[in-house]
Amino acid sequence: MIKSMPLYSYKKKPIGVQKRILTAISYTTMTIGALFLFWSFYPVVASEMYNRIFIQSDVLAPVPGNQANSVERGLAVKGTQQAFSTNLVDYTKASAWFIDSGNLDIHAYSSDIKEYTLSIPKLAIEDARVVVAGDDLLKGLIHYLPENPPGINGTVNIFGHSTTPALAKIGDYKERDDYKSIFTYLPTLEIGDSFYVTVDTVRYTYEVYDRVIIRPDQISALEPKYDTSYINLYTCVPLGSYAKRLQVKARLKASPI
Repeated sequence: MIKSMPLYSYKKKPIGVQKRILTAISYTTMTIGALFLFWSFYPVVASEMYNRIFIQSDVLAPVPGNQANSVERGLAVKGTQQAFSTNLVDYTKASAWFIDSGNLDIHAYSSDIKEYTLSIPKLAIEDARVVVAGDDLLKGLIHYLPENPPGINGTVNIFGHSTTPALAKIGDYKERDDYKSIFTYLPTLEIGDSFYVTVDTVRYTYEVYDRVIIRPDQISALEPKYDTSYINLYTCVPLGSYAKRLQVKARLKASPI
């Protein structure tokens, strides 16, 4: 019996050095790209998970009933204010953080105090500048819609910018003029933690008693109370986005020193 022989045979060509290099570069590039995406989005996702687990969402009425129409106008101008929104809203301005908050019934600010300092030892914040009735969150913390300075019965609302932890800069703010990441670690403040404000050399101690997540249309969170002295600290969450606001509530704890 005669066996037939194949007319052709194929032999796999060895992979050359050049192709090996190109393959290695391709895989390296894809890996770097995946790591970059993870580095970009993980802080936002992790922040949202932390907030959902450890910080309650407030159930405040969004706005008083007589302000519904004005809120609709605000939404039309500012968009939905969701994370990754393409609306051109400048969130470095305190006035952009809450929809139509200018309609709140706030008493005129009559004090001559225009600036004071805030220190939060747990967040490594020392003598950060708080600008009364300011708007630029890159230049300082903002005491928004002021009625009275700290230490007096009433409510002080202080806004501070935040960013993803990977980009945050912490430390002494006495000589710094860059506040874009100052409240990045505000979510780590817990009930019972203390912080301090110094007004004209008088130091007041405040103690955290609650933390909530609120929406930008819940302007009732800014309404004052007068039974004691309160300070509310605010920043945007999830970190790296502008979808919601973290409100850390504190009340006067100790006599000034």
